[in-house]
Amino acid sequence: MTSSHTDGLAGRIVHDEIVPARAPWMHEVKVGETLRIIDLEGNQAVDFLIYSAADDAERYSAQDTIAAQRNIFLRKGSVLLSNEGRPMMTITATSVDYHDTIGGACSCESNTLRYGHHTKAQHACVDNFLDANVRAGRNKRDMVSNINFFMNVPVEADGTLGIVDGISAPGLTVDVRAEMDVVVVVSNCPQINNPCNGFNPTPVRMVVAA
Repeated sequence: MTSSHTDGLAGRIVHDEIVPARAPWMHEVKVGETLRIIDLEGNQAVDFLIYSAADDAERYSAQDTIAAQRNIFLRKGSVLLSNEGRPMMTITATSVDYHDTIGGACSCESNTLRYGHHTKAQHACVDNFLDANVRAGRNKRDMVSNINFFMNVPVEADGTLGIVDGISAPGLTVDVRAEMDVVVVVSNCPQINNPCNGFNPTPVRMVVAA
């Protein structure tokens, strides 16, 4: 492991794992702990959901988060709110200018609509979320609008969304501190039909420090 990837990360490292390209990941992060997400090879989107460890019914709310900060992009200092309006996690540091809240998670159905029927069998972020969530007794109804760390989804002048090359690079990071005990669910995005992963999904590293 490259030590520079954990420079400036305060506290004792309690978990350190490489998430393979295209794979799901789930882990509990205790209140006060910081999760660092490291984009190892650059230009990799990381789809991200949060659930309260105490009550699955409380989970990340894009609507509450966007309304509270009056901005659709997440930056250093952004507080990620639950559907009960409570802080779940806070972005305490980021190597990139902003992260996406509105691009959503790719699915087999959306791939088919956007890129053609031949893509229907391709693995997608919704599959990853379902794969991880089922292990905790959650199902498709428990999925909500997700965060896309490192993903670049600009809003054009006419209001349309673009999905363009990411704004990350090898070794760049984002740190999120837990404000309550949470379960983090990640899809290391497998999308190959648009440039959000540079058409080449790659591994990411997850480090939790207490």
